[in-house]
Amino acid sequence: MVQLGEVFLLLAETARSFRHQTPSWKDFLHQLQFIGVKSQSVVITTGAATGMVLCAQTFLQFHKVKMDTATGAVVSIGMSSELGPVLAALMLTARVGAAMTAELGTMKVTEQIDALRALAAHPVDTLVVPRFLALLASAPLLTAESVVVGILSSWLVGVHLLGIDSAYYLVNMTRYTDPQDVLTGLIKSFVFAAIIAVVGCHKGLTCRGGAEGVGRATTEAVVAASISILIINFFLTLFLARIFNA
Repeated sequence: MVQLGEVFLLLAETARSFRHQTPSWKDFLHQLQFIGVKSQSVVITTGAATGMVLCAQTFLQFHKVKMDTATGAVVSIGMSSELGPVLAALMLTARVGAAMTAELGTMKVTEQIDALRALAAHPVDTLVVPRFLALLASAPLLTAESVVVGILSSWLVGVHLLGIDSAYYLVNMTRYTDPQDVLTGLIKSFVFAAIIAVVGCHKGLTCRGGAEGVGRATTEAVVAASISILIINFFLTLFLARIFNA
């Protein structure tokens, strides 16, 4: 509970930082390149593999009841609202969250953060805000990329490998996929990005114990962020469904 309170305090302090100081655009662009551009290969691979597996598994079950052409709708809705944002967030947690925690943890144990304070530079303004903003900007784009690649790969598998009629596949996909499904996935991506940034930065800034402590903090950050994403995704699904269906 103490750590949970510290995470919320760090989130509040990050939000307050926007009022008092303009973020460093140089640091923001550097983090955007590291978080967004360099994460594309992981996210694309994950989206493609998920789309293909989901298409194949859905087809195998629907084929038993002669509903082959509904495969595209299931894949599209599942990728847009659930699997796309969740799996993209988990990949970002493993790649970006771990690197973020290790970097800040190393700065903490080598007293570089204390040096920043001695130079009147607030660690939240200098270190946390650029990473937070870069994740908020990158996560929705990476999620959209994962969803598009996943749907495209599922179409290739469904039409060219499983023999589903392309016209029926696309028509059913567009008929049953609502804009709310896409919006749900994008909203989730913002929330997940905030979780990854705050948890990773908190673990890094509170790291202790030298090299061993950095490794322990990195592991804890990945586990905590991943579990938080999976749990919060359930409540977000219910909350957003109630809002959009009200």
